[in-house]
Amino acid sequence: MKLQNFKEHFVSTPLGKIFCRSHGSGPALLLLHGYPQTHLMWHKTAPSLSEHFTVIAADLRGYGDSMAPASDDKHQMYSKRSMAEDMIHVMDYFSIDEFFVAGHDRGGRVAHRLAKDYRKRVKGISVLDICPTLDMYEATDMKFAQSYFHWFFLIQPKGLPEKMIESNPKKWIDHCLNKWSGGHQFGEIENAYLTAFQNPQRIHASCEDYRAAASIDLEHDRSDRNQLLGIPIQVLWGSKGVVGRQFKPLEIWQKYTTCKVEGRALDSAHFIPEEIPLETIKELTDFFSSI
Repeated sequence: MKLQNFKEHFVSTPLGKIFCRSHGSGPALLLLHGYPQTHLMWHKTAPSLSEHFTVIAADLRGYGDSMAPASDDKHQMYSKRSMAEDMIHVMDYFSIDEFFVAGHDRGGRVAHRLAKDYRKRVKGISVLDICPTLDMYEATDMKFAQSYFHWFFLIQPKGLPEKMIESNPKKWIDHCLNKWSGGHQFGEIENAYLTAFQNPQRIHASCEDYRAAASIDLEHDRSDRNQLLGIPIQVLWGSKGVVGRQFKPLEIWQKYTTCKVEGRALDSAHFIPEEIPLETIKELTDFFSSI
């Protein structure tokens, strides 16, 4: 998977362990993946990024080889606040006080919460192919629901989406990856995603991730919506995807920081780091090197 030079780590937290890989030198850069993937989504970009940064690619809780704690009716265990706290334990493990974060999809939402909850530690974030959760839900209409139907499917009561996905996890993974990428061929990495995802405990955890986004995360987002960040934000989205068609990403993200937001649409669908790795490497390197 081209991460053979990266060291493996299991970082202890009060609830369990978070898995990550690290390599490189220079300013610290935390890479966070999206659904339904793992840290391996950075396999085409992390090696080159590690030439400029100390790269740490982590599995979010509930995904990959990280812990998948039992949840509750409030979905607090899978709030982005809880996921962000996991990453603070990871950075503490490496004795890193300040760092950059690049997050794709769900990882972008964790990156946003990290920046809000740990303002003295996050120096800048890059969010890939998302707008803030609160803004996206507030703009929900039929077009949005059709494009993001999985948001509304995965938040259904416990047991329903889980059992449906468990009946054929490969078909679900294939659907998500192929539809959201416009037919990109993921190759052997898709088998790694399936192996990590198909455990019923992790299918449930990923549903809880979305349930939290539709409940407790919105509470957290509303409570500090007007507390602007003071860090640079980069926003990258796929020109072949949905985010740029239905939202104005730069305008929306500008509402969350006093610094200038920069970024652009790239010639890609949803899975930017895997579809166009060279462009992703350049965008991230140029942005974080300028801070």
